[in-house]
Amino acid sequence: MKFKQSLVNRAGLDKARLPRHVAIIMDGNGRWAKKRSFERLEGHRRGVDVIETVVKASRNAGIENLTLYAFSTENWKRPADEVAGIMALLKIFLSEKQTTLKENGIRLNAIGELWMLADDVRSVLDEAIAVTGGGSDMVLNLALSYGGRAELTSAVKRIAEDALAGKLQVGDIQDHVIQDYLYTRNIPDPDLMIRTSGEMRISNFLLWQLAYAEIYVTQTLWPDFTEDEFVDILKDYARRDRRFGKV
Repeated sequence: MKFKQSLVNRAGLDKARLPRHVAIIMDGNGRWAKKRSFERLEGHRRGVDVIETVVKASRNAGIENLTLYAFSTENWKRPADEVAGIMALLKIFLSEKQTTLKENGIRLNAIGELWMLADDVRSVLDEAIAVTGGGSDMVLNLALSYGGRAELTSAVKRIAEDALAGKLQVGDIQDHVIQDYLYTRNIPDPDLMIRTSGEMRISNFLLWQLAYAEIYVTQTLWPDFTEDEFVDILKDYARRDRRFGKV
């Protein structure tokens, strides 16, 4: 299924002022379900539908990278039945949507402690990554079993190992070198980070990479997030003056 009409023209977006990379903390699935007296998993199920909406909108707007915080390292501490349900939904999404992603030039990527995923989940993930590997129009990064502190800890350990092995000198360790040891080493830093549900925190998400990202927090719970609101946020971003610490 090919995605249609360019969102830039249809929504009146300024293509020159769109972010190259949007990162989203998809929060509020549980609260959405609780408000409606549903099981929490129903909130996650509805949230998956919104993922497809936002991926399609991002692709149609010409955004080059979209990173979704799908499952954190802390999420493993949730009840076992909820974790199992989320993983089942992830497998369904990866299986059913990989063809659509491929047809629309979207390359799937995953960042995080992927070794923690069950073998059946990892197998479907690897398959989807392979199937979409030729995509050149947009990269969809799923942050799975991801934590910013775990990422930085891993980077520090590998830098230390390489220094001890003589592959690095202390003076060589600059920002760009550290970047090469992160999960996101081939991904530009986010220009815009969106968090749904109104929570005013970044929840261990992309701690290094968000240093100069513009942040937008919406009260909308993730299952209620729409393309129209996404477009409004992109327009808000286009009006901002990014100075990166300069005057």
